[in-house]
Amino acid sequence: MSQIETAEAHAAEAPEFLSETGKRIRNEVRAMVPMLRALAVEGDALCALAPGTLKAVSDAGVFMLTMPTELGGYALGARDIAEIVTALGEGDGSAGWLAVVSTATRHSLGYPQKVVDEIFAEVRTWTGPLMIGASLLSQVVGRARKVEGGWMISGKWSYGSGAAHACWATVGVEYEDEHGHTRRAVALLPRDEYRVLDDWHVMGLQGTSSNSITTIGDEGFVPDHRVFDMAGIPPMMEALRGRYEGLAFRFGALGLMLLVPVGFAALALGMAQGTLECFVEQAAKRKPFNLPYPSVAEVPSVQVAAGKARAMMNVARATIHKYADELDRRARRDEDFSPAEEHPITMDLVYAITLCADAIDTLQIALGSSTVSLKNPIQRFVRDVRVLASHGALRLDPMAEITGRRILGLQPFPMMADFGPPPPSASGPPPPPPPH
Repeated sequence: MSQIETAEAHAAEAPEFLSETGKRIRNEVRAMVPMLRALAVEGDALCALAPGTLKAVSDAGVFMLTMPTELGGYALGARDIAEIVTALGEGDGSAGWLAVVSTATRHSLGYPQKVVDEIFAEVRTWTGPLMIGASLLSQVVGRARKVEGGWMISGKWSYGSGAAHACWATVGVEYEDEHGHTRRAVALLPRDEYRVLDDWHVMGLQGTSSNSITTIGDEGFVPDHRVFDMAGIPPMMEALRGRYEGLAFRFGALGLMLLVPVGFAALALGMAQGTLECFVEQAAKRKPFNLPYPSVAEVPSVQVAAGKARAMMNVARATIHKYADELDRRARRDEDFSPAEEHPITMDLVYAITLCADAIDTLQIALGSSTVSLKNPIQRFVRDVRVLASHGALRLDPMAEITGRRILGLQPFPMMADFGPPPPSASGPPPPPPPH
């Protein structure tokens, strides 16, 4: 368990929505935090999780959090996921990132049974995330053209987090329908039908292996049964509700969307808690430059920085746990959120990420130049949280604008990134693929 915990965290040791399974996995992850920090150096060099990290978190069940118990998973709720991801963030932000994105693998269970059988054939034995998504809602996606029995697809799909470790990939494509309208679809590729490009060389979250992927040749063939028009995806996801046991299969469509910022905010909180733990340990051992105090910990300005940072974390934690619990509460009641609630809640969670990032910066600057050594975990927290906060869906000002429009009574934006609703004349299912 982290040495840096607030009274609020102690009081919440047995919250209503933290299950025994969630607590067990969280505690297993907490016990491996020192190892995760040490192996993160190797992960940075590999631009992927270190083999020891990948095995340890896989063995702990981190990539099975939202999988059905029928498939060997845990079908956990939002509070469980938030607690586990926070613990991962204290050790290795990249491992926490992959834990969050891998929760979306549950959506693949909504595909027709033939596809489900293919995707989940190795679910009990695979080490790492089973499936990744790349360029699904991006402004630029791949292209698809209809051929006998399927589709030929081409393109480069970016930000495929977990690309080096996954068994399957889901990619976004555009195609032209019978009315001449451009439509979006997703195509599913097994690991031996795509290449991972060596292009994930970044300042932070290096271990996520968020590489681009492409087809083996200029084009790749995808059979009809593994291509789905985007308009058909939401009904598939909704049809999963209640199909399996566990809270993971009781969230509504908007609840599932809100689970994503809850997870990423929990990850930022873990990074902040990890920073504070390292900060306390190092401040007691180091002597300040230019000041007569026996240790950095005794410098008043450092004490002020610690107090402020901890308050930032407390506010972020309360926000994250509040919404995680509300997600679980509504799931138990088979209730969903309204569109009017989604943006303000997302805004609060994005602001919690900003608070955690600012807390990390405050601590790093207060401790000084010793934190810039690549041997120091603090520099990794600094870099990782800034990459997290720069993600398109987690940036503060755009989310504030979206929320502010609602506050001021203006029409909300009807699209995510560059992907809007299909044209009215193309609102039905696409001509392909054939029924299956």
